[in-house]
Amino acid sequence: QVQLVESGGGLVQSGGSLRLSCAASGSISNINAMAWYRQAPGKQRELVARITSSGDTNYADSVKGRFTISRDSAKNTTYLEMNTLKPEDTAAYYCYVRTDWTTNHWGQGTQVTVSS
Repeated sequence: QVQLVESGGGLVQSGGSLRLSCAASGSISNINAMAWYRQAPGKQRELVARITSSGDTNYADSVKGRFTISRDSAKNTTYLEMNTLKPEDTAAYYCYVRTDWTTNHWGQGTQVTVSS
């Protein structure tokens, strides 16, 4: 079993910053990719940022230049540095991990609320 533990969410003022973390533990062999998704009430879940085992990254256009995804392979942990937060960033953020090229894992979600 693979467990993803998310942390770092909370309430922040517009323009502020938060750093989310997602630590994978359990029966892990190879992590191929780690990513962050978000979903606001009544909205579709969307990809925010993704990082592969090779270090390649992808970002949603809405967060480019503000968010940074990173990965600590030794700790099986991914981070999402969120800067210049906007109210439209308010959502539940979910960690995603793909292992062994075939298996998908999802975190429990952590709420990020940005007030004006």
